Amino acid sequence: MWEYLRLEVRRTLRDPGFVIGTVVMPVTMYLLFTNLGGDDSGWKTASMVGMAAYGAMGSALNTGGGVAEDKSTGWLRQLRITPMTPRQVVIGRALTGAVTVLPAIVAVLAAGGLVNGVRLDLWKWAAIALLLWLGSIPFTLLGLGNGYRLTAQTTGVANLACNLVLAVVGGLWFPIALFPEWLRSVSAYTPTNRFAQLGTAVADGHAPTLGAVLVLSLWLLAFGSYAVTSYRRTARTV
Repeated sequence: MWEYLRLEVRRTLRDPGFVIGTVVMPVTMYLLFTNLGGDDSGWKTASMVGMAAYGAMGSALNTGGGVAEDKSTGWLRQLRITPMTPRQVVIGRALTGAVTVLPAIVAVLAAGGLVNGVRLDLWKWAAIALLLWLGSIPFTLLGLGNGYRLTAQTTGVANLACNLVLAVVGGLWFPIALFPEWLRSVSAYTPTNRFAQLGTAVADGHAPTLGAVLVLSLWLLAFGSYAVTSYRRTARTV
């Protein structure tokens, strides 16, 4: 499984489309959103966490695109004759996503500190990066579920839709304080809203809330089950 992980990580990081879509775009959006108008240090910090979460989610979902391509090229057929179980295959792909989200997180945090002048204690920078890295796992599993279940073309559309809807409703682009009350209530149950809260809590100087951890854990179980079920279904039909 570890050789499989290394192969997939190298293949993903060599893709120019991956670098532009999941690293360059979040950094560009962050700098654009925070430098049009007033100089609000609080917004620059909150937006930094939100855009790092957005980049991490996009990178995590992108893992599913590679899975869909593997189906079309016959790579999944080859995996079925290896000793790896469905759970190991899904875990291997999930670990690939966990590694490839790091460039997006680091790039946005670096833009916050070096360009926008965000100032945090060293332990806060490390804790935010770590929590966003761990918190991205549910989105990797969602992307994998889409990739195993759908065709390569429809996987791209599904992942893009998930990315945009979850980012907007979860408050990664704009503060949820601007939302109507009913949408704020919905946002509190989205994985993206609680994902970003992991980082904003640390930036504010306190630990993430139990509610954030609980909601994310439930989404982790749901998306993990979806990914394993989708892989098993693919194994019977491809």
